[in-house]
Amino acid sequence: MAKQLYFECSSGISGDMAVGAMLDLGADREILQQVLDSLPLDGYAVTVGRRAIAGIDACDFDVKLDAPYENHDHDMAYLYDDGSEHAHHHGHHNHDHDHHGDHAHHHGHQHRTLADVKGILDGATMTDGARALAKQIFNNLAAAEAKAHGTDIDHVHFHEVGAVDSIVDITAAAVCFDNLKNQLGFTDVVIPVINEGGGHVRCAHGRMPVPVPAVVHLAEAHSLPLCLAGLQGERITPTGAAIAAAVMTTKTLPQPFTILKTGIGAGKRTYTDAANLLRLFLIETEGGVRPFDADSDAQNVVQLEANLDDSTGEMLGRAVTHLLTAGALDATVTPVVMKKNRPGAVLTVLCRRADQPALEALIFAETTTIGIRSFPVDRAVLPRSFETVATPWGPAKIKVTIRDGQRRGIPEFDTVDQLAQSAGVPFPDVYAAVLSAWQAQK
Repeated sequence: MAKQLYFECSSGISGDMAVGAMLDLGADREILQQVLDSLPLDGYAVTVGRRAIAGIDACDFDVKLDAPYENHDHDMAYLYDDGSEHAHHHGHHNHDHDHHGDHAHHHGHQHRTLADVKGILDGATMTDGARALAKQIFNNLAAAEAKAHGTDIDHVHFHEVGAVDSIVDITAAAVCFDNLKNQLGFTDVVIPVINEGGGHVRCAHGRMPVPVPAVVHLAEAHSLPLCLAGLQGERITPTGAAIAAAVMTTKTLPQPFTILKTGIGAGKRTYTDAANLLRLFLIETEGGVRPFDADSDAQNVVQLEANLDDSTGEMLGRAVTHLLTAGALDATVTPVVMKKNRPGAVLTVLCRRADQPALEALIFAETTTIGIRSFPVDRAVLPRSFETVATPWGPAKIKVTIRDGQRRGIPEFDTVDQLAQSAGVPFPDVYAAVLSAWQAQK
């Protein structure tokens, strides 16, 4: 039986909602408080309580800032400036802290670089897993903000990321997640969809469209499953998106599943169209093989094979490209000696069962085969995610896998190739730089 953690983001996601839901699911409050007490940071107090959202009882995690650090992010009338009812609320977290710089009032904000924030994290007493996750969340967020501001990750000075409440929210999320994973033993984190609202948020430089730029860049870099659901206002905050990007290992919700435990985190706004909640479900599924993303349904994998002795190399290369573009999980060509001692090839395609008919039709259309073998196969896959690192030539993607708690980074070939070609730098040099940058930020 495989356990997974399912993020049900029908009303979006923010930092405080995620922490509240994880605490409600059973994350240890004492451990969290000990870590927060050890942060070399002042100007805030944390409260954890209960609040009814649309009649549903939820855990409310709230970071209250001292007056000199108050960012006035709860001023919904200013942010929306539209007189609508959904703007009248006084909780600063769900209009999260990561883009305070875009929200007019910054009194008392201390500008910090990513290195400054990592120094604060290094000064706290927490597990290596929690510290690594907190740094990953900040790396995700910093890369998105750097892209939005047209600079590199090391030279962004964000009051929004360096703000006290952002540091506390992200640290709390990392500590709670690490604690839950050790307690509950789930193998994957499922996020099938994250609903977003619409409209504009008022900022110091004008009106910002929703989703805000940092969320857009995080979604692009980490393939977050966004849905513009026609909801009111901004439902996905950059902190929430950065947390989702750091923990998500699959977009595929298994069917059927059993719910073992539920946690509900409260948002800080009142909406009329959807309860402002984030729900977490610890679920259990049959079998130990699991998917790692929406394009890889590992529990329903089929292998297709075709023998070819009269297709040219150009035809086979074109067929492989088309098959991968059409959704094949993998496609390879193996040289063989066939009947009558003819040199030939075996085309092998791995695909989801649902894609089998379309891919078989493509093989018949693009090759000379007159027959295709098919059979189900079992496979084991490692949880994986994508992270972004900064290099002298621009941001680069790196695929991160986890096995027995150990993380391994593999630079994405296409990213390295594009940077190498654009900069006129040898491919091995760029590859080494990407890997070195990732290892430095772990």
